[in-house]
Amino acid sequence: MASKLFSDFKLGPVKLKNRIVVSPMCQYSAVQGRANDWHLMHYGNLSIGAGGLLMFEATHVSSQGRITHDCLGLYDDETENTLRRVVDFCKEFGQAKLGIQLAHAGRKASAKTPMQGGASLNADEKPWETIAPSDLPFADGWHTPKVMSGEDLDRVKLEFVASASRAVRLGFDVIELHAAHGYLLNQFTSPLSNKRTDQYGGSDVFNRLKYPLEIFEAIKSVIPSDVALGARISGSDWVEGGLDPEEMIIFARELETRGCHFVDVTSGQLDARQQIKLAPGFNLPFSKKVKIETKMAAMGVGMITTPIQAEEAIETGSADLIAIARGALDDPRWAWHAAKELNVDLESYTPNYQRCHPTVWKR
Repeated sequence: MASKLFSDFKLGPVKLKNRIVVSPMCQYSAVQGRANDWHLMHYGNLSIGAGGLLMFEATHVSSQGRITHDCLGLYDDETENTLRRVVDFCKEFGQAKLGIQLAHAGRKASAKTPMQGGASLNADEKPWETIAPSDLPFADGWHTPKVMSGEDLDRVKLEFVASASRAVRLGFDVIELHAAHGYLLNQFTSPLSNKRTDQYGGSDVFNRLKYPLEIFEAIKSVIPSDVALGARISGSDWVEGGLDPEEMIIFARELETRGCHFVDVTSGQLDARQQIKLAPGFNLPFSKKVKIETKMAAMGVGMITTPIQAEEAIETGSADLIAIARGALDDPRWAWHAAKELNVDLESYTPNYQRCHPTVWKR
């Protein structure tokens, strides 16, 4: 039987050679938001043989929206120009389509990198003011964010639009709006972090979805029809009283009516009290629910590490695409090796590496 994982897939207007996606993974290696040689090496390497679509890490729409001092940005000419070098290299030498995840960290900004412990920055570490839908810290010991005013809402929306326009100029094939993992747009969608009493909050889920959907619509209005636009959304906060799969579906349906091409379904990381039930493929029930209840493409993520797992997820209808994270870091030729394990004959490798194609080099 032919492999489903290695079948072509149409992601909105973008045709992919297979269903393998390299998931966005923060590198914490930028300088003032600017990409550098690390990003050239990292993405250039992954573009050769890790998957059919390579998603660049959470790329922030303003310096205030960065998680850490070392996070990647796309908010001025310098950040655009340094990223251009990386994108151009991947397009010239790589084989994957390229996507970018646009993000704003909200109350989880002004933090240390995971390598430094991940807590909020101390007073002597050049912290900056954070913003959020409500003045609720992420966890004990974290800074209290400023409640976003109408002016803040308008400004951040324009920042997302400007970054999306820069992404189009750079030549990205896919744009993903980050509305998960406890960052700003997820903070609006969850009742745990959004206690506003205006039209952007409260107990009504449609009010909480209003601002992320406005941003999605604004981005949709400025990107060309040949660029796929999707969103990373959350299936659960894993906290009692938090966002749940039913609200996830409401969000997904609202996105679909606005022309969204796909959702990348993850969960958690909004509230420090979370109780995630970790297991291989633990987010797949969420992507499967999206597939059942909408007509959008659904991307499955979460502890999917082997080709057999990925193939089964597609085969059983749990997802249309499989996003590989740590597995791709461990093996930048994940797709090549998956094809070999699943007895799929990839036509060719990138020319410089053709000499190690199975038809040339037997081992």
